[in-house]
Amino acid sequence: MAAETEDANPLMSGADKVADAVDGLVSPADEPGNLVVPDESRAVRWAGPFFALCAALLVPWIVVIFVTLPSRQLSPNYDIAWAGFDVLLCAALASTAITTLRRSRLLAIAAGWASALLVTDAWFDVLTSPAGSGRVEAVIMAVVVELPLAAICLWLSWHSTDIAERRLRLLMRAAGLRPASVARPSAPR
Repeated sequence: MAAETEDANPLMSGADKVADAVDGLVSPADEPGNLVVPDESRAVRWAGPFFALCAALLVPWIVVIFVTLPSRQLSPNYDIAWAGFDVLLCAALASTAITTLRRSRLLAIAAGWASALLVTDAWFDVLTSPAGSGRVEAVIMAVVVELPLAAICLWLSWHSTDIAERRLRLLMRAAGLRPASVARPSAPR
């Protein structure tokens, strides 16, 4: 059935091959969990290359805003503040790409960081943009790019935490251990 699907959609098959090629450039994290339950889902295989592309595309954008934004807009160093924020966002997207490609247990942290910065970027882009076409552009970027990417990052964070939990359960089962029952504290007397 899977072979029929691949043959029926050569675009998906080609995209899978590209994602697999990029995925193969980075070795998985040397973590016990990857030996037990490697996460090879299509979404995760595509997420690493996708976030690497996002980080790469953000680099020229940082240069553009550093050069084109005014030095002052109700605050000194406005241009440096936004360029600096986008440097942090670029680092968050790059770390999300790397931790995804490596199937690292740190993916939840990187994706959470990227999600928070993306939502913050959308918020301040919309609120600090000038009325008119500048505001419309900021809203479109927030709705079409920043907030959907933030949602993907939240999903990656949740998904990687779920995978880590399953890995721990399997490791414990393989070691003959039983998870400790969670004792609820008794009510104070």
